[in-house]
Amino acid sequence: MRLIKFILAMTTMLFSLNVFASGFDWKAHSGKTITILMNEHPVLDGIRSLIPQFEEDTGIKVKVNALAEDLYFDRMEVNLRGAKGADAHFCPMDATAFNQFSAGLLQPLNGFLDDDHATHPDYDVNDFPSGFLNATNFPGGPGSNYYCIPMSFESYIVFYNKDLVNKYLGGKLPETMDELISMAKQVKADSGGEVAGAAMRGLRTDTNIDTISGLVFNAWGDRPIEGPYGVWFDGDWNKPRLDDPAIQKGLSDYAGLMQAGPSDILSYNWNEAGNAFCNGQAAFFADASLFGPWLESDDCPISKDNTGYMALPPQKKGGTSYTANWQWGIGMGANAQEKDAGWYFIQYMTNKSSEPKIGTYHGGAGRLSTWENDEYTSTLNPDYVSATLESMKTVRTSVVPVKDFNKYALEVMDVILRIHAGESSEAATAEGNENFKNM
Repeated sequence: MRLIKFILAMTTMLFSLNVFASGFDWKAHSGKTITILMNEHPVLDGIRSLIPQFEEDTGIKVKVNALAEDLYFDRMEVNLRGAKGADAHFCPMDATAFNQFSAGLLQPLNGFLDDDHATHPDYDVNDFPSGFLNATNFPGGPGSNYYCIPMSFESYIVFYNKDLVNKYLGGKLPETMDELISMAKQVKADSGGEVAGAAMRGLRTDTNIDTISGLVFNAWGDRPIEGPYGVWFDGDWNKPRLDDPAIQKGLSDYAGLMQAGPSDILSYNWNEAGNAFCNGQAAFFADASLFGPWLESDDCPISKDNTGYMALPPQKKGGTSYTANWQWGIGMGANAQEKDAGWYFIQYMTNKSSEPKIGTYHGGAGRLSTWENDEYTSTLNPDYVSATLESMKTVRTSVVPVKDFNKYALEVMDVILRIHAGESSEAATAEGNENFKNM
């Protein structure tokens, strides 16, 4: 009997020790100091508000190195290539991150995510849509690693000016993409050109590719897109498919909205297009969801309380809307000095408790659960929440992880410009295909 009691006691003690050993401890790296490299951004404003609590909860001290965005990208590259890098950095989840991954500059995060000692059991990485996580799931497919955790996303939706829609369209909203283009052109015609039907990015730049992808994905529908080739290649880098009817339609949709735009639309980047809508100069604005909070701020007195939101209208009435997304995330370089403590910072700022707080600063929270959290949604327009959440259900990354994709993106924009100028979509995309092959 004594032997049995002894064995039971030892089993209980060993079990207790195992539970303790496998448990997560926020104080595990107390006393360490980490450096965070970020650009000035609403996300950083939210992070700054939580740093004192993070330091209290973990005992880890945080130094923030923040730069203006036009300086940040160069400094980020220098940081990742130095002998000693920052312990976490703001990560553009696009071809920039892919090029850094290809050069061996990024630290994979799966080792932390899969470690019970390193990651709190309630973290739940699967609360992020796969379409978000896959943006830096390199090299793609089963068994690959995540290199950045989403912090702020933009999907591509439609904003509309309620007063202008009431005045020129009798309050009717488009139910299909063709209707959106037709209505936008009607507003421009009926106003004698005083009001643009749509504000769009028309400037010749490769950075338009994310918004363009939103409209192309909407035309592409639920057909699979094989990674890493994106929608633009048919499973092989030597097989461009700009002439696919769905891609032709998406590019034509974009050009059609440009045709309903202001006379100087070829000079419009996101800021010019956004300001035109902000100032009541356009009925519709198809662009990044993240502009919602700005359009309802005191910086936009005309659009404030006068902005409506909708997912991209589907191709067919009653159909499903599809779109693309782009993201800022947070990751760490392979040269980070305090990787364990840096990971604590990353998971703390992206967990289910912190994300709703940080999200109130930018309106683009990445977790699905955050969009059901009153702490977050109560700060936003309910229609904005509804439209953005609908877009999240079918969102796919616009990122094509191949070196120098910017030159392909610029050619896609050139195809749109040719259609905008009056060339047929068939001829414009055929030329684009040949140019892709020559690249």
